[in-house]
Amino acid sequence: MLIGLWAQAKVKSAFAKYSGVRAHNGYSGGQVAASILRSAGIHDVEIRTQPGTLNDHYDPIHKRLVLSDENYHGNSISAIAVAAHECGHALQHQQAYAPLKFRMASVGITSVANGMLTWLMIIGLFLGLIPMALAFKLIAICFGVIMAFNLITLPVEFDASRRAKLVLSQMGFTATTTEDEGVSKVLNAAALTYVAAFITSLAWFLYYILPFITGGSDD
Repeated sequence: MLIGLWAQAKVKSAFAKYSGVRAHNGYSGGQVAASILRSAGIHDVEIRTQPGTLNDHYDPIHKRLVLSDENYHGNSISAIAVAAHECGHALQHQQAYAPLKFRMASVGITSVANGMLTWLMIIGLFLGLIPMALAFKLIAICFGVIMAFNLITLPVEFDASRRAKLVLSQMGFTATTTEDEGVSKVLNAAALTYVAAFITSLAWFLYYILPFITGGSDD
């Protein structure tokens, strides 16, 4: 929990700092995203905006690039960094990037594991309606699935950020050391949240599986 809170604080701090720094070219996040997709020959991805903060994402199923209002309309370093990062996912999809394909394929089973986890906690641990040993095993399996999904997510997110930094520089959206540094800090801070999610899921998986591996008590 502490690692997760620390990662969230880092990304919010970096995002807030560079949300107040205007990119030299004046393009908004939405315009940057459109330019990157057009330059890559991607014409079937819809760019949408939605209310909220830091809820930007790329939907590979419906081919939608969704940006928060602040990043879609804003022309800050943070806005163009986030927009380019989501474009990085669209570029991965276009090029059939293997880790992205694996993550897409595992979304369904991960959703099932998340749903089962909630009920197992209630039925097994709190109500005691199933044997504790069985509950621990099933919970360990669920956390194992979630951990694997979070592990697959790491190369996907790091690669999208790498692509974002490269394309922003190549297309002239960043032109100074300060801008490049700002983009890197925003995207690196965002990457910490995915690292934290993996570490957290790994810790919970080990907590529930170790008693069976070591032969210790599951009480």
